[in-house]
Amino acid sequence: MKEDASVVVVTGAGISAESGIPTFRDKDGIWQKYNLEDVATPQGFYRNPDLVWQFYSQRRLDALKCEPNAGHKALVWLERYLEKRGRFLLVTQNVDGLHQRAGSKNIVTIHGSLFRTKCSNPSCSLQPFEDKETYFSGAPKCPQCGTVLRPDVVWFGEYLDPYDEARAREAILDCDIFIAVGTSGVVQPVASYVVLASMAGATRILVNLEPPANLEFFTSFYQGKSGEVLPLLFGHLQK
Repeated sequence: MKEDASVVVVTGAGISAESGIPTFRDKDGIWQKYNLEDVATPQGFYRNPDLVWQFYSQRRLDALKCEPNAGHKALVWLERYLEKRGRFLLVTQNVDGLHQRAGSKNIVTIHGSLFRTKCSNPSCSLQPFEDKETYFSGAPKCPQCGTVLRPDVVWFGEYLDPYDEARAREAILDCDIFIAVGTSGVVQPVASYVVLASMAGATRILVNLEPPANLEFFTSFYQGKSGEVLPLLFGHLQK
């Protein structure tokens, strides 16, 4: 890979699962103890914000117990390799903060962050803020307007942040190399990003345990754990 390459990496739940973060498709873990409609939709939040905060408080604790794996670290090596002459953007669907803890800098958290909180009142001027607190005893209130605060994550049925999505799409349409890691290829609109990369004429690389639904759009497929494959691909870039 040339030092002046333009690279976009998209990561999904697969890379975090290797660090011990449960996915909502797992047969055990925290997601099986709750109904998705109750804890991961706007309607569920408005019905019972206390329950939603209990769920996300536990997810915060669980995420902090996990550590970035070799796959996360290999992407940091890639970013540092490109920082002088190239361009690098990491677009992650994961909300667990593991990429940031590994050292990734130029990152779009397309589905939000477990560790940000915002006001649920769209008219409130309170800006989303970093937050590692847990709220098992009840939903916190906005210090400005008194409305219940909510986790700054994208729930089912919600739109992505338009700025984040525009930033991701613009980078993909201008990239030389597109790499998808640990993605199912079914969650839209992120699953369509490889199509944009194809339109841009980019090399399209996939690293995943299983062939995803959109495999046909990739030029190369490395089947395996991201924590094993990514260090093989980018380990020589480590400084």
